[in-house]
Amino acid sequence: MDWDKLKIFHAVAEAGNFTKATYALNLSQSAISRQIQSLELELKTQLFERHARGLSLTENGEYLFKTAREVISKLKDVESALIDKKDKPSGKLTVTTFVSFGTTWLTPRIQEFMKLNPEMEIELVFDDKELDLSTRQADIGIWARRPKKLNYIQKKLIDINYHIYGSTKYLEKHGHPKTVSELNKHKFISYGKGAPSPVFNPDWALKLGLKDNKKRKPVMKVNSVYGLLLAVQSGVGLAALPDYITVSVPNIVKVLPNIEGPKTEAYFVYPQSLKDTARIIAFRNFLYSKVSEWEF
Repeated sequence: MDWDKLKIFHAVAEAGNFTKATYALNLSQSAISRQIQSLELELKTQLFERHARGLSLTENGEYLFKTAREVISKLKDVESALIDKKDKPSGKLTVTTFVSFGTTWLTPRIQEFMKLNPEMEIELVFDDKELDLSTRQADIGIWARRPKKLNYIQKKLIDINYHIYGSTKYLEKHGHPKTVSELNKHKFISYGKGAPSPVFNPDWALKLGLKDNKKRKPVMKVNSVYGLLLAVQSGVGLAALPDYITVSVPNIVKVLPNIEGPKTEAYFVYPQSLKDTARIIAFRNFLYSKVSEWEF
């Protein structure tokens, strides 16, 4: 069986259609389609059912996909082991985390890590959904919830605290609330529908101080934590935000700073197969040292 065709088949099966696979493989859709057809002819079996919404695997396709995942995962483990035989951490490290944390807190600190580890290459993948670490879609996950898969090594990284924030411009115009009841006079922005929210109970600020499960009606909704921050900065209103996202952000302050929202926990996660990998250890030690410098 042609190894290149098997890799292309695996990428298409993961993507669910040829169009998405073109980005992962950097090949044209026609080239990918030809390789899949050639593989099906070689194996004398149909691997995909074609339909208007994309592709679905046949029974034989599912069997081949499962085997291909295991092979590719094992080869990546071997690659990691060979790379780690060097004295210094080297090679590529792919880290995935939720969008707001990755863009605002993690990215500014990566340059320092790369200076300390010049033989390493870092790829950051920001997604509020969990990537599959077992198939090495990423090497490390930093997630705002416990991972669904129990066979990962996981350790709590931080407690994420939440407060209500407003811009100085908005508060100068509408006044600083001194009590919870005064929040009723203010405009609120809340988390909207869409992608899974890494914010635990994002409506807690809308319900704060109200009885019978009532909540304030927001003037605006955004299905992005970073979008919430930008809306607050621009003076639209108040919003509940995680404290890490407000680090070094000018003209934004805590409202009723003694009142915290429900805490969430972020976890540092990686597969068992990378347990003693030098790249993982180096990044883990660096990240925990940076966390200890910042009071979350």
